[in-house]
Amino acid sequence: MDWNKVLVAFDASENSFRAVEYAGEMTGRSKGFYLELVYVERLPDRDMYPDDAAWKARCREHEAEVRAALARARGVLTARGLDAGSVGERYEVSCRSPLRQEQSCSLGTSIAHEILRIQQEGGFGTVVIGRRGVSKAEEFLFGSVSNKIIHAAKGCTVWVVS
Repeated sequence: MDWNKVLVAFDASENSFRAVEYAGEMTGRSKGFYLELVYVERLPDRDMYPDDAAWKARCREHEAEVRAALARARGVLTARGLDAGSVGERYEVSCRSPLRQEQSCSLGTSIAHEILRIQQEGGFGTVVIGRRGVSKAEEFLFGSVSNKIIHAAKGCTVWVVS
């Protein structure tokens, strides 16, 4: 693992922006770091839309919103001192996405497992993730991405930002 490669899990929430800011503060004044923002696609629930056309339209809107948030997060990192060439972004598309054009895609296992797959494949030595602050009952019933990453990560550092 390359300890100067940092994978920042991003879901466009306020907590993930805090994680981006923290990662930028920790690495922005040092040379040699590469940070990659990764968003693992969460498709809107198909059952909430009257037909496929409405669902696909919402999927397109959602992707545009997330890509705009990724661009803002990239700006946060460069404002903290990271060179633009030291910041990457990745929108991991679900294999079930009606908009998928890329060859590779998320298998839809779980968000945490997809993040750790990307971490392993990319040789990232650090994973940064925001904590949503779910209640203990919600975490017990549904789990949390940050909790799953903490327990499943191997051979890397995990920064959980709350």
